[in-house]
Amino acid sequence: QVQLVESGGGLVQAGGSLRLSCAASGSTFSIIAMGWYRQAPGKQRELVAAISSGGTANYADSVKGRFTISRDNAKPTVYLKMISLKPEDTGVYYCNADYRWGLGSMGSWGQGTQVTVSS
Repeated sequence: QVQLVESGGGLVQAGGSLRLSCAASGSTFSIIAMGWYRQAPGKQRELVAAISSGGTANYADSVKGRFTISRDNAKPTVYLKMISLKPEDTGVYYCNADYRWGLGSMGSWGQGTQVTVSS
């Protein structure tokens, strides 16, 4: 199995920046893709950005041009660099990893890290 631990959240003013980190442990050799999701109060969890083992990245339209996901397979850790933050970026950010398990795949979640953007 894969375990994930996030760090780097906090309180920032609108227009500011933060970098989130997610360190993976366990069966990290089996990781297929990693990503970041967020959940605002009263809303469903949504995908923010994802990156494959080969480095292909995808972003939600709302964060394109402002957020950058990157991955260090050697550590292994995934990062989310966030700039030009807006109050609507506020939420709990969760790291996710999809990994091979038997003949299929499974997903693992971190505990979440709070990001609060003040106006």
